[in-house]
Amino acid sequence: MEERLVGEVTHYFGKINVAGIRLSGDLAVGDEVRISGHTTGFTCTVESIQIDHRAIDQAGPGDQIGMSVPERVRVGDRISKIA
Repeated sequence: MEERLVGEVTHYFGKINVAGIRLSGDLAVGDEVRISGHTTGFTCTVESIQIDHRAIDQAGPGDQIGMSVPERVRVGDRISKIA
């Protein structure tokens, strides 16, 4: 399985399990991603993406998005899309 870096975690909102992510590549609902960092490591399917509290289907480089995550993530964790 090939992985391509598409973003980095900039915030984590624990009460609602949402990661703030700055994208450096394309990401869409339904993509499978690996979130990895010093103490983080899991894969998940992108179930929702938001920009400014509006649900969207896809986002691209330079976008700052919110994405629901199943586990805690940390600032600096890397988001890689699994192809």
